Amino acid sequence: MQRASRLKRELSLLSAEPPPGISCWQAANRLDELRAQLVGAAGTPYEKGIFDLEILVPERYPFEPPKIRFLTPIYHPNIDSAGRICLDVLKLPPKGAWTPSLNISTLLTSIQLLMAEPNPDDPLMASISSEYKYKKELFLLNAREWTAKYASQ
Repeated sequence: MQRASRLKRELSLLSAEPPPGISCWQAANRLDELRAQLVGAAGTPYEKGIFDLEILVPERYPFEPPKIRFLTPIYHPNIDSAGRICLDVLKLPPKGAWTPSLNISTLLTSIQLLMAEPNPDDPLMASISSEYKYKKELFLLNAREWTAKYASQ
């Protein structure tokens, strides 16, 4: 019951006052499955791209973080080819930083920030990470190409 009322409150807040470049909604009338869209921030290789995400809300939410993955392919050191995201707030302690005080809006904002500022020291994609660190121009070129190919509407 706690999960349902909390999710309803979060979703109504997200639709009333969405963070810039973020939208989120229920998928197919199921409260435990959400969809989100992130718009790539200006000044990043993801600029103007629209990225779809899947959010699966566990039974124990908010005591367990939602599982979030990209449905749109993205060229990023912290996001793998299956769309999985390496971000501390998406994992429970001790390895992660999830707390029940966080919410879906905060998570989506954190993912948007990760898109703008990758963390090459905690990569899911080692080759993209070393490209980001040592051949930044090539990384930016590849990321822009992927954005144009997969995330432009």
